[in-house]
Amino acid sequence: MGERATSHRSWVVAVDVGGTFTDAVAHADDGSVVVAKVPSTPADPAEGFVSAVGELTAAGVSRGDVRLIAHGTTIATNALLTGGTARVVLLATEGFRDVLGYRNGTRPHLYDLELSRPVELVRRRDRVEVRERISGSGAVLTPLTDDEIARAVDAVARRQPEAVAVSLLFSYLDDRHERAIGDALAARLPNVPVSLSSDVAREFREFPRTATVAVNASLRPVVGSYLLRAKRGLDDVGLRSPLLVMQSNGGSVPAERAEREAHRLILSGPAAGVTGAAALGARYGLDRIVSLDMGGTSVDVCLVRDGIPPVRSQQEILDHPVVASTVDIAAAGAGGGSIVRVDASGALRVGPESAGADPGPAAYGLGAKEPTLTDAHVVTGALGRDTPLAGRLALDPDAAVAAVAPVGEALGLEPEAAARGIAAVATAHLVRAIRRVSVERGEDPRGYTLVAYGGAGPMHAGSLLRELGLSAVVVPPHPGLFSASGLVSADLRVDDAQTVLRVLEPGEPGELVDWYREAAAGLVERLREDGVPRRRIRVVASADCRYLGQGFELTVPLRGSGQRAVAGIAPAFHELHRATYGHSAHGDPIEVVTLRLSAFGGLPRADPPRIGIGTPEPPSEAVVTRRLVHMPETARVPVFRREGLLAGNRLGGPAIVEEMDATTLVLRGQHAEVDDGGCLWIREDGRAP
Repeated sequence: MGERATSHRSWVVAVDVGGTFTDAVAHADDGSVVVAKVPSTPADPAEGFVSAVGELTAAGVSRGDVRLIAHGTTIATNALLTGGTARVVLLATEGFRDVLGYRNGTRPHLYDLELSRPVELVRRRDRVEVRERISGSGAVLTPLTDDEIARAVDAVARRQPEAVAVSLLFSYLDDRHERAIGDALAARLPNVPVSLSSDVAREFREFPRTATVAVNASLRPVVGSYLLRAKRGLDDVGLRSPLLVMQSNGGSVPAERAEREAHRLILSGPAAGVTGAAALGARYGLDRIVSLDMGGTSVDVCLVRDGIPPVRSQQEILDHPVVASTVDIAAAGAGGGSIVRVDASGALRVGPESAGADPGPAAYGLGAKEPTLTDAHVVTGALGRDTPLAGRLALDPDAAVAAVAPVGEALGLEPEAAARGIAAVATAHLVRAIRRVSVERGEDPRGYTLVAYGGAGPMHAGSLLRELGLSAVVVPPHPGLFSASGLVSADLRVDDAQTVLRVLEPGEPGELVDWYREAAAGLVERLREDGVPRRRIRVVASADCRYLGQGFELTVPLRGSGQRAVAGIAPAFHELHRATYGHSAHGDPIEVVTLRLSAFGGLPRADPPRIGIGTPEPPSEAVVTRRLVHMPETARVPVFRREGLLAGNRLGGPAIVEEMDATTLVLRGQHAEVDDGGCLWIREDGRAP
């Protein structure tokens, strides 16, 4: 828990629901911070959400002074992963009922003859064909009659769906048929959410577009009921502030709109951490950072250049494409709760299965017997009986040893040696994830700064610094709650896109400029309805382009959205193609495939808090104990209480820094320095800052 709050402050509260813990942070306009961390409640995440907010108010955050609540949630992701989505009826153009079965016609593993097909998003008997047809040029080939609308709506009603998705052929060019069906469904089934592909994903390629609207429809009842329960819980504790929800694109949206665009929430929590890391990098003038979010269940890694989180236009969940702007994150199944086992070949495995919040690691003393990465850290001594934990938990070293010992027996090792091996395997997973976003994309991670957060991230940061030759590691204050803090760094964001399939002609950008102008007006109006003044709104344009005849596109950022910016698409695409693939073809025609526009609404933010100034020698009272640690050499290591450290303090490794939400490990041959913002900077000895 942070400092006790006092009255006469204006607060912004952020709550991030993770797989193991729910994190809450309250930022006051005077720089004060109050934090809370409670166990997540998988059966109903809204309970953990409200409980975390209750911890903040119990610490003195005045309910009447909370002006905004920002929220990152895993509700959409968990619903898809566990099959807890709503039953959907899909309406498709006659002859295209089986798009979800055809998929895109490719095989993910070409020579795997026993490849299991992904479960289709909508059962075949719940797909209704509609007699209508619009051509690829937007012309109506088969009109949609009133009788056909009535027949299709009757067919849907007989199936008693929980949600309805409509995806008609070429509706991204002309949506009049989808609108007519949507209006009829809303009149016949007023309590059933209806999702139109022309609203959800106005882009070409039938399978991704249909899959996206099916995912959105299946999530709307789940997300809607969750947000309703969360809002009701807030009302019960006297909090009636506006609620914003983080989207996968790194921006927030009012809760009322989040339900309609549920497919945009799939990476809600991880995106918040990247947003916070980018804001932290901008504060320190870092133009090359790698964010590492390692919690209890998984790890998420993102490479950020020039302060802008990379965004891709499509993501995949359970082998299903979802067309939505998404922060480009690489994930791996390695977290503090990752279950450890020795497989049939005698190899040591860490994850991807996780003990989660219930029962959690064996060391939590909640009845678990399977060994986890956290148990291994307890056996090595990096975590001890006296290590502070959230949720009023206490570590049981004996239970950790009992869980890890069978792994050691299977490998012919003592528990301490087995625990070191477990930590090394977990670090290898993290190295591989960072290489995926750096080396495998032509980026050398040397020279990058690692922003390590999450409950387990700082524990492995020193090893990653050494393994990858990074320039430094920065561990922000309250790293275990950093994703929640990132929610406060996010702007409101709304996106629009339109497939156009136009070959660029010199001197004729008018049609493209007109679309950008009209789309910008619509996005700006939406943000103004959300209460953002025009002066705080900025618009960012891009265009997906390819050489005529190519099958894949590159997204070209534009400097503005007017005639001059559109005229610059061609040279910008040539340069981007050369940088990406090593060559360009200046004489070949360029096809503009999809126009994209994003509008950001800036929210007021408080300045980050500052801590007291000290000397290079840490205060003696900051050392809470000395612990025998095997890391990998055996040594008795000082353990520092992070709240007792001052700006300017320098900690020589090996050393441990503990706080309620995370533990930071500094290896031998490394040192950590504290700055006036409370960040820990870890570097190799002898390396200049």
